[in-house]
Amino acid sequence: MQLDTLKRKNPNKKAQQVGRGGIRGKTSGRGGKGQTARAGNKRRPQIRDIIKKIPKLRGYRFSSPSIKPSPVNVGELNIFETGAAVNPAVLFENNLVRRVGGVVPHVKILSKGELTKKLIVTGCTVSESARAKIEKAGGSVAKL
Repeated sequence: MQLDTLKRKNPNKKAQQVGRGGIRGKTSGRGGKGQTARAGNKRRPQIRDIIKKIPKLRGYRFSSPSIKPSPVNVGELNIFETGAAVNPAVLFENNLVRRVGGVVPHVKILSKGELTKKLIVTGCTVSESARAKIEKAGGSVAKL
């Protein structure tokens, strides 16, 4: 027995190569033909294009000026008795304002209509002309 005649029991296996070259062969791990087999394939998911087309909300959504007070006209306050105290909670009980987000809202009293009863207004913003009508009727407006 000579060194040049020795053979391995299990010879090394070599991958079969195809005529186009390359160690992976045929499609080189890219699947079939088409866009995905080409270089530079970076397609976005379809839902992303839909999301991109939706307009963005502009501005700061949580600032307090965006919360507008509920308006109540002076003429609607004639349902109260003379000398009654008027505040947002009482206006809510009498169905003159509705809850906003589950909370009794801030109220602004405006000057439309005429007031015939003396009322004490507290906890509400009052326009200048509405203040004049309330005071003309003998009532008063407490500052916030």
